[in-house]
Amino acid sequence: MEYLVTMTTHVPQGTRDEEVDDVRTREAANTRKLAAQGLVLRLWRPPLAPGEWRTLGLFAARDTTELERVLASMPLRLWRTDEITELPPHQNDPGPGAAADLRPKDGEVPREFLVTFTPAVPGGTPAEEVAEAQRREAEAASELAREGYLVRLWAPATGQRPAPALGLWRAEDDAQLQAILEGLPLHPYAETDVTPLTPHPSDPATSASR
Repeated sequence: MEYLVTMTTHVPQGTRDEEVDDVRTREAANTRKLAAQGLVLRLWRPPLAPGEWRTLGLFAARDTTELERVLASMPLRLWRTDEITELPPHQNDPGPGAAADLRPKDGEVPREFLVTFTPAVPGGTPAEEVAEAQRREAEAASELAREGYLVRLWAPATGQRPAPALGLWRAEDDAQLQAILEGLPLHPYAETDVTPLTPHPSDPATSASR
């Protein structure tokens, strides 16, 4: 099972810089070990306000018990709170490693985004119209994965109704991503929330490429 973990760190006032540096060094070493075991898949930084220290992590574990063991082993847990979201795969998920490589024309590394899709079907919309859009959405998701834009798609276990979808997307910039999202067949029937991502220094994907 995969999990999205929002990790928020609050270093106590008065903590010596040397202690913070030591914990962060041990955290990076521990993260490399967990990544080698296939337990930490990705790490990102979302947009941060001044003074914020927050990380988004994609983890893999057999269950929440194993996940808790993994999170508890991380040195920064001393000062950190974790918010966990279970991520069952969405029916249109291309699957790990299925998305093609995406290289923008200028050769820059593509940007990544987390996008939440919350169903918002206008009242009175015929059910067959929505069903047809869902059918075309599955075709579009497959094509966008082949092109390298859609990386993963999950159905978060949030208990929310109607159930949202969460996607990891790549694009050259905000404008290109917005154009892709507006072209999706289900766009008229959903609200979208986009979180731009920057790689964390210990992100296994970027660390492996260095």
